[in-house]
Amino acid sequence: ALYFPQKLWKMVESDRFQSLWWSDGGKCLAINEELFKEEVLGGAGPPRVFAMKTMKSFLWQLNLYGFTKLQRDCGRSASLPEFLAEEAAASAHGQILYYFNPSFNRDHPHLLQKCKRR
Repeated sequence: ALYFPQKLWKMVESDRFQSLWWSDGGKCLAINEELFKEEVLGGAGPPRVFAMKTMKSFLWQLNLYGFTKLQRDCGRSASLPEFLAEEAAASAHGQILYYFNPSFNRDHPHLLQKCKRR
């Protein structure tokens, strides 16, 4: 069984989920909160990935694994496709959350093993 950071990694890398993506060149996790609630926590669509059903529980898990919430302007993507995706998501639903963990990086999947529960 995969643990939380591994599941999260697979989701961000997958094309099945539109509610989360890599930001800041693959160093940050961007989450469209409203879409995430529907797509991942709501139980509609793909099989349930996480046991939790609330955003509060999901954010608590992020915190347990050492993710830090960033302010919106810190997480702005330098690449045009990422920037446009964020702009489209922001205009569609509003709230985009940015989280950072030094061991959760698109270009360094081997670091995931350092992503331990506190």
